[in-house]
Formats: sequence, C-alpha cells, structure tokens
Amino acid sequence: MKVIETDIAVIGAGPAGLAAALEASRLGKQVTLIERSDDLGGILQQCIHDGFGLVRFKKQLSGPQYAERFIEKLKASDVSLLLDTTVLSIENKVIRAVSPREGVLEIRPGAIVLAMGCRERTRSQVEIYGTRPSGVMTAGTVQRYINLEGYLPGRRAVILGSGDIGMIMARRMHLEGIEVLGVYELMPEVGGLARNVYQCLIDYDIPLHLSTTVREVFGKERLEGVRVVKVDKNRRPIEGTEEDIACDLLVLSVGLIPENELSRKAGVLISPVTQGPVLDESMMTSVPGIFAAGNVSIVFDLVDYVSDSAEAAARGAVRYLDGQAPSAEPLDVIAGENVASLLPTQYRVDYVGDELSFYLRVRKMESNVRVTLRQGKRVIKSKKQLVVRPAEMVTLTLSREDLTLIEPDTPLEIHIET
Repeated sequence: MKVIETDIAVIGAGPAGLAAALEASRLGKQVTLIERSDDLGGILQQCIHDGFGLVRFKKQLSGPQYAERFIEKLKASDVSLLLDTTVLSIENKVIRAVSPREGVLEIRPGAIVLAMGCRERTRSQVEIYGTRPSGVMTAGTVQRYINLEGYLPGRRAVILGSGDIGMIMARRMHLEGIEVLGVYELMPEVGGLARNVYQCLIDYDIPLHLSTTVREVFGKERLEGVRVVKVDKNRRPIEGTEEDIACDLLVLSVGLIPENELSRKAGVLISPVTQGPVLDESMMTSVPGIFAAGNVSIVFDLVDYVSDSAEAAARGAVRYLDGQAPSAEPLDVIAGENVASLLPTQYRVDYVGDELSFYLRVRKMESNVRVTLRQGKRVIKSKKQLVVRPAEMVTLTLSREDLTLIEPDTPLEIHIET
C-alpha cells in the first residue's frame, strides 16, 4: 500500500475542489487533489450552456470555459493530482483510496477539504407509481447523454420539476428536435432561477404547469406515457384532474442532495436543514481539521458562490495548519424570519478573517425586503433586496468594519424583514 503525505488533501475536482486546491497552493501549502473521474472540472464539463462566471468574471461563460480558467492555473501550479482515484473512507483524518494505476492508497494530510458536490434526487425519492420502464432519467443523465455522449434519449419528453437543470434541458432537448410536452412542478412556484424561466421555457413556448405533478408512469420495457395530476395547497392530488400524456422520456429535475457519505464516515456532524456538514466561519466541520465547500455543504444556485466558499475553506485549512485553530467553542448563527437554510451556522468573532459571507435561502417569495443580521436588538448589517425567492440564494457579506460591531459572546440572527 502506497502512503502519501501532504499538507492539504482536497476531495473532488469540480468547481469547489479546483478553487480550494488553487487557493491553498497559492498560500504556500502542499496540496493533493483527489478525483474519481479521469477529468478535471466535474459536472461543469457537461454544462455547455452559458450563464457561468457572471459574478466572478463578469462574463457569460459556459461550464467548460469556467472550469478551464481554473484548470489552466492548476496545471501551472504545484498541486499533485490523483485522477481516477476513489476515496473509500476517512478515519482520523487518514484517507483510504483506490485507483487502477496506484492500487490501494493511504493519504495522510494535515487538513482535508471535502468538495464532493451533490447528486440528483431520483424517482424513488418522489413517489412516482407504476412500472419500471427505461426512459425515466434524471436531468443530469439526459444532459450527459446529449452533450457528451451524443445520444438522443427520447422523442417526446415530459419534465418533472422546474429546477434549473430541468429548464435548461427543456431548451436543449427542444433545440435537438425532441418534442418537450411540458414542465410540471409540484410547488406553486418555480424551483429554478427566474432567468431560466424566460430563456429556456417562455422563449421556446414550452408549457409550464405549476401545482401539478407526475403521479404514475406506464410501459413495460420502454416508457409509453405518464399520468399527471394537479395538487392542492397541501400538495395532495386533486381527484378528477388527472391527464394521461403519451411520451417515451420522463426527465426528473426534482432537487439536489449534498454528497456526504464520506463526511459521515469521517464523523462529521450533518445539518438536518442543509443536509451538508455543520460549518463554522472558516468552513470547518465539527471534526477539527476537516473543512467543506461548495455543494457538499449547501446546494448553491451559482457556481461563483461555490468557488468563493471553496477559497474560504482553503484559507481556513491553511490557518489551521499554521496553528491558528480556534480554542473557544463557536456560537450559533440562527436562521430567523423567512430563512429556510443558512451557511455558516456557527462563528467565533475572534477567528473570522477579513470578511465573512453568509449564504441563505428563504422559505417563501417576498418583495421589497431587507436582509438583516442582528445580535440581540442591535443591527450589525442590513441590505435591501428587491425580491427573494426560495430558488435563488441570498448573500450577506460582512467587512472587517462590520465584524468589529459583533460582541464575542452572543449568537447572531439573520432575518428577512419587510
């Protein structure tokens, strides 16, 4: 068994892993980047649509173009790459992995950054009844078939869920000649970004049906059709509203789940709200020396924020290795009025660097609100927001000046205030 010693091991070479590895290397640490695929870039390589990099680079980039900006820098850096390498376990900060080339590996880092990303929910998680024919796929699988493999997985498609990837694939399938019969959404609001509703559905006359879901599928060997039904405000089917639609492809865009099997094996505490690790202000988990970033921590809407969180995790890992680990217990950051999920959820004011960013999602859409960070009755920072939606992440960044207003022994609260 080969043993590798390194300062920082980054697991996952998608947008989070690339950014974390580069930042840690820039700060002078020896970095080993571990990726189970043969290629760098992760899911970005199959995202050929634009819309990436608007925040970070102020440009409309495709997924591969965004990834390439990091990959070019990585190839010029001292980061060690372990591609086609699958991590099996993390125990006491010792990583055990396997690869066809190296066999069994034991990697002994001083710190770890978890950047495994997320995975799609499947049919079994959304209670669709009926047979089990071919032709029922997640949106990411359809994206890979069309964009990377060059296959058309069907001719007549129904999409369940209005997540971003589902709407983007509605447009992509339409452009490739697949008849998209409609996008059906269980909730009364769209699940993805507003821009994708216009650019992917309205611009191509693709119908959107809210408060409607797929109840059943038909077909033996191959999908032959689906039954859709309207739902009430409690998401229960309304009898008498059923409609059967003939199709040979059902595309599921029903949400993402942070990929945290390895995190659990490492003993990391998982938040029941975000389904990612509980993180502090430096993106460190409940296990000292193990950090997390990107969609493994919370599902982000923009890849730019994924990169930002990864760089924050890398800086936290470097500070940890340099002996600047915090000694005091963290205080809570409480999700207040109309805040559904939040990152980070813990902080130590004397351990925060030059700035601290909070990422949050709301429970319901509201207009003309303020995103307010409070400590007791004191307002630490507040900013106007024209509209907030569950599908779109809200950020609030504290500067060094803002951080001086925080008292070290009182929890913080974030609210959406009207």
